[in-house]
Amino acid sequence: MGRILRLWRTIRHLRPVQVYGRVWFRLARPRPDLAPAPPLRLVSGPWCAPARRLPSLTGPGAFHFLNEAGSLPEHGWDGPAKAKLWRYNQHYFDDLNAMGAPERAGWHQPLIADWITANPPGRGTGWEPYPTSLRIVNWVKWALAGNAPSQEAIQSLAIQARWLTRRMEWHLLGNHLFANAKALVFAGLYFEWREAARWLDTGTRILAKEIPEQLLPDGGQFELSPMYHALSVEDMLDLVNIARAFGRNDLAQAWSARVASMLDWLGAMTHPDGDIAFFNDAAIGIAPDQQQLFDYAGRLGFARPKDPGALCHLAASGYARLSAGPAVLIADLARIGPDYLPGHAHADTLSFELSVRGQRIIVNSGTSVYGTGPERLRQRGTAAHSTLMIDGEDSSETWAGFRVGRRARPFDIDVRNDDAALLARAAHDGYSHMPGNPVHRREWHLAPDGLIVTDRVAGTGLHRVDVRFFLAPDLHVVRSAPNSFDLNADNGEDILTFTSEGGSVYIVPSSWHPQFGMQLQTQAIRVCAELELPCKFRTCFRWRAA
Repeated sequence: MGRILRLWRTIRHLRPVQVYGRVWFRLARPRPDLAPAPPLRLVSGPWCAPARRLPSLTGPGAFHFLNEAGSLPEHGWDGPAKAKLWRYNQHYFDDLNAMGAPERAGWHQPLIADWITANPPGRGTGWEPYPTSLRIVNWVKWALAGNAPSQEAIQSLAIQARWLTRRMEWHLLGNHLFANAKALVFAGLYFEWREAARWLDTGTRILAKEIPEQLLPDGGQFELSPMYHALSVEDMLDLVNIARAFGRNDLAQAWSARVASMLDWLGAMTHPDGDIAFFNDAAIGIAPDQQQLFDYAGRLGFARPKDPGALCHLAASGYARLSAGPAVLIADLARIGPDYLPGHAHADTLSFELSVRGQRIIVNSGTSVYGTGPERLRQRGTAAHSTLMIDGEDSSETWAGFRVGRRARPFDIDVRNDDAALLARAAHDGYSHMPGNPVHRREWHLAPDGLIVTDRVAGTGLHRVDVRFFLAPDLHVVRSAPNSFDLNADNGEDILTFTSEGGSVYIVPSSWHPQFGMQLQTQAIRVCAELELPCKFRTCFRWRAA
């Protein structure tokens, strides 16, 4: 019965197209259309160099994705020994447009030819809609950069675009449908004549609906993941770029209107070290980094993002950035994401990350795996985030690889300048279904010389309450009193002191996952108590203001 109720709590939020679309997607068996490709359209405007990722080809047919090596002789294009996400990356062809791509040009043409031979139309992982969409975009970008695709590659591109029109991911929506539409725009502009016009029309009609849906008024992408937001920034810049290259200034102008706020959002959700904060599914190295995206935007004529200032409340998204003295705090006051699309959500409500003097101090766990295994489940859970947990339960009911049943709802949100300190506060109802109706409230007071985090749990009854603060790697923790610690850097420099009231304090081993396929050993501060509600925990971090 418990599983049935959890399933109901999950599917009741879905849109009808996600239900019947999934049935259609599983049952439909379209045949690839192998008709000759339409002619290519002449480029009539400038094409700007896009944002660059790190190289992923290490030799002819040798790959390095997600911190894991592999090769065609060993694994082929669909080797079951590799996780599906790794195999997806094989079929993206990101290396065509990565840093130093011209130096590997001699590897690219044979790789494209091998892919065409080894992946017959409509068969295998490479023809699933998402990798097909990303590959179409990458092949077109590569061609527009001055490379000469073979006639076989041009023919394959047309077959891929036709196939994609019959395998659109309406059952998934979100970033997948956006990627499908973007690919059709690229194919529709790269080719001409009536067939290409249909691809372009389909792609632009979908984007006309999805852009207002997926891009929030404050500029954030609606799945509320800084990583997927960065990918969305790249998408919008790419769309502006290709529209200008083929003389569709009407499209370029419409899409350009969204870019400035998206760049501002990315800047606000980035730590002083230049990389994104870890809320929901987030990892470094999947999207181009912040500097690459800002430079790409600059080449397209967009201004640098605005300084987020001392206090930045991204109200539509639900995040807040507070900056005082040497410290930057980014707090999650947000919903987990769209109710009908929580696949990239973590149970991280009211978590936060903290940097001091450009170094990350308090972090969330990050994301190193997808799939449905226990490590994926652990990384999505509340216990892997710098927030409060009651009776060992998650604040939102994450399960399987990309499912959420019961969801925490934030309320009583307040972000403001409070005399000598910056204040952010919120509550959520993620535990209110439990006996005694517990409600977690958190306040952050950030001053130039320190941070005070106050956690209150309203309700009744006896409960076990855990507050966790995950530390970035390379920090050394020294106990100075029963509930006080000093945090030092590798070079012995004193970074801050930590004091907690309300429970017993322990230093426990933990791990941090800043990239897919990466696990770094670190530590966490755990404050815990079993006590009658209501209760209060007060945690102080102090550092030198200068």
